[in-house]
Amino acid sequence: MKTLKNLTVLIILLFFSSNSFAADETIEMLNKLDKESMVYSKKIVRIDVGDTVFWKSTNPGHNVEFIKGGVPEGVEKFKTKFSKDAEYTFTVPGIYAYWCTPHKSMGMIGFVVVGNDKSNLEDIKKIKYYSRSKKIAPELINSL
Repeated sequence: MKTLKNLTVLIILLFFSSNSFAADETIEMLNKLDKESMVYSKKIVRIDVGDTVFWKSTNPGHNVEFIKGGVPEGVEKFKTKFSKDAEYTFTVPGIYAYWCTPHKSMGMIGFVVVGNDKSNLEDIKKIKYYSRSKKIAPELINSL
């Protein structure tokens, strides 16, 4: 009985410790999810400095582009090719706003919060969003 109890404690500890180190995120680029079309599978992800986000090209015709003025100061432009998997390792804390270039007006936007740093939140609020993104962005920004 004691062995079973120890094993249970060990499994619980391993579960929680592995979750704390499993920081990299995968986001799918999709044509449809539930009742939404042209979406990222996760609209907001929170990671630590040094973690990587993988964007999986599940459906063709999508990409990832950091929005001008929507990243922390000093971060270079980032724009991926269409219909290709992509990844980015985040080394600067802050909020990163991004969209799918051809579907930004359809609301295909997302945010990465790195290191729980929201010091550039006011810059994120000033971004000029288009069409459907203009309706979606404020709600997402409020939940950052």
